[in-house]
Amino acid sequence: MSGDADEILLGFARALRAAGVPVTADRTRAYLDAVALAGLDDPAATYAAGRATLCGCPDDLVRHDQVFREWFSGDPLPAPTGRVEPRVSSQPMVDLADEEGDGASDGDRVRAAASAEEVLRHRDVAGLSAAERRRLAALFESLRTPAPRRRALRAVPAPRGRVDASRTLRASLRRMGEPAKIHRRRRGTRSRRVVLLVDVSGSMSGYADPLLRLAHRMTTGSRYAGSLARTGYSTNRVVEVFTVGTRLTHVTRALRQRDPERALVAAGAVVPDWSGGTRLGETLRAFVDRHRDRARGAVVVICSDGWERGDPDLLAEQVARLHRLAHRVVWLNPHRGKDGYQPLQRGVLAVLPHVDAFVAGHSLATYAELMEVIEHA
Repeated sequence: MSGDADEILLGFARALRAAGVPVTADRTRAYLDAVALAGLDDPAATYAAGRATLCGCPDDLVRHDQVFREWFSGDPLPAPTGRVEPRVSSQPMVDLADEEGDGASDGDRVRAAASAEEVLRHRDVAGLSAAERRRLAALFESLRTPAPRRRALRAVPAPRGRVDASRTLRASLRRMGEPAKIHRRRRGTRSRRVVLLVDVSGSMSGYADPLLRLAHRMTTGSRYAGSLARTGYSTNRVVEVFTVGTRLTHVTRALRQRDPERALVAAGAVVPDWSGGTRLGETLRAFVDRHRDRARGAVVVICSDGWERGDPDLLAEQVARLHRLAHRVVWLNPHRGKDGYQPLQRGVLAVLPHVDAFVAGHSLATYAELMEVIEHA
């Protein structure tokens, strides 16, 4: 399929999401695959592919038909093939800021929007509506993503530190032997590598998409790019992202795309075990065996609920290996910050002795806390 066709279909998926249909990355990927098989020049096939892959309930079908008619030049809709009777949606399709009514002043609307935004930052991402997910996606762009630092072997000029004899001597020679300013130097710092391992198994289906969005933000974040520009270090070598489930998949290249929606679709296209089972022990063993150089000295963040279907002893052994290689191992659990949570899962109990931090990861606020943990690791 050509790039123009991709743009048309991705634009349609975005428009459908803006209309209130919860179009996830895997649904978009399935839609692109389906239209690629049928061909974009077949309106009936494109229409049927959208209803089959992008919609999850009768309400979604109604919105799909409305958006399809407007997006594809107002042509009459092909006859639907299903028997589902459309009904009026019970879900509001307006933004939170619009719920204040026409009588509110501009200041009231701004304060209401700010309050709603703060509430949204603390909401569980798995329970958000389509409109709330859309607003949350915009908030990811404001997430601060500082890069952790490490001491470098090379010394750099500094106002304090050891005397830089060579530089001081050269300065003195330029002044014909007259005393010159005493130059000093000390060891500089460089960005430390961060490796994200995101669990995309079925039990993490509500969190995998926001976590990959977080990974995309870290991969392309301005603070990472800025810190790297100052050090001359390559962005691609600092943040590495893998998905784990029943297989280990390297998705860093897919997440390098600047547009987050295209990046998530590209990542979904290369992950073969999306919403599948969980064999963390085996996938972590594959990661340590194949990518030990990427883990050595890095901050490794494992994003998983710990619902391990394999051998928990194998999982504990692999996390222990990872702990010996990495600078810090952080375990993000989306249930960690919820009321009444107890770390009783076999996988969590097995790995807790081998991790340096066990943090929550169910909201944007907890993602901001994770960034602070990584920065000070």
